[in-house]
Amino acid sequence: MEDKKGKGTELISLYIPPDKNLNDVMSQMRDECSQAANIKSTRTRKNVQSALEVIMQRLKLIKKTPENGLVMFVGMIPRGIKDRMEVHLLEPPQMIVTYIYRCDSEFLLDPIKEVLEEKGAYGLLVVDRGEATIGILRGKRMDTVKKIPSTVPRKHGRGGQSQRRFERLIEIAAHEYFKRIGEHASEIFMNTPDLRGVILGGPGPTKEFFYNEKYLHPKVQDMIVDTVDTSYTDEFGLGEIVDKSPDLFKGLEVIKEKELASRFLQEVVKDHGLAAYGEKEVRKYLQMGAIDTLLFSEAVESFTANVSCSNCEYRDARSTKDLKALEKQLVKMPCPDCSEKSLGMDGFKSTLDEFTALAESTGAKVEVISTETEEGQQLMAFGGIVAILRFKP
Repeated sequence: MEDKKGKGTELISLYIPPDKNLNDVMSQMRDECSQAANIKSTRTRKNVQSALEVIMQRLKLIKKTPENGLVMFVGMIPRGIKDRMEVHLLEPPQMIVTYIYRCDSEFLLDPIKEVLEEKGAYGLLVVDRGEATIGILRGKRMDTVKKIPSTVPRKHGRGGQSQRRFERLIEIAAHEYFKRIGEHASEIFMNTPDLRGVILGGPGPTKEFFYNEKYLHPKVQDMIVDTVDTSYTDEFGLGEIVDKSPDLFKGLEVIKEKELASRFLQEVVKDHGLAAYGEKEVRKYLQMGAIDTLLFSEAVESFTANVSCSNCEYRDARSTKDLKALEKQLVKMPCPDCSEKSLGMDGFKSTLDEFTALAESTGAKVEVISTETEEGQQLMAFGGIVAILRFKP
């Protein structure tokens, strides 16, 4: 979020405490939308008003402010040639006490940084004589922090004293290599806030040797909670640790997402599996009440725009991922009924909002899936909107 910047003062940050009346918030947003008409820059005025419209659309769907309040970040973010409206809603793990509305060139993040900081992280270390990789798992995010190449020579087939001397050199090199891994890992883990534990992984017995010889700092050594067999010692090895330690990470969002995505993928490959994907198919099953869990990728943001003609009674609804582009197209298009170039956009609704409302009306659960996990990226291959069904109609 810190990297997202607007071209002007058009990014809106909204912090709503749980005791704040949502009708009062909606009223202020309408006032702000009216006042935004006085902004001199046409582009900034349009973007601010669009962001305020999105906020009001979302607020209409919220019957009650969550227990700890609600945070909204909405605004047009430059994306090369095209700009994109981004909408981020957060339910903070701790209560918001102050109502804040801010329109600026960047989002106001200071009040939420400390609140949103995931309580607890795990250090991940995969090691063998070929290489080592150090990572940190925090919430949904797994970061590779450092890769350490091996300096241990390969064995050779010479015999006699030459072989014994070379083996001694190999063991000295291995000791220095493991010592270097221990120093880097200890420094990284000891400087990681809220570290809950360290998991050690790798193929073969090397990880046990590394553990038993105590190459890590005593404080870090005492935090090792498990050792895991992995096939790899790179980023894939770190991922294997997470996959093979579900009980340890139980409750973390990353495991929850993996389980949901895995359930969906298992249903997809079945002959009559309880899976649906694609906006059109998922919408159909939602309306039928057949969906148990709706999985919505956070990378998918589309809108259903209401199109109308100012010259006749023509009305239509169109799906788009770019409201700005659709608006430009409508100006040039003749009305299908009267043939006049008088088409315009008369409001819009986010697909996520629309699907969430449908899901709530049928008792379906809604989960927004991160694209930072492998499973989240796999869902994008199915259009980013998928579902696990209760039954197959």
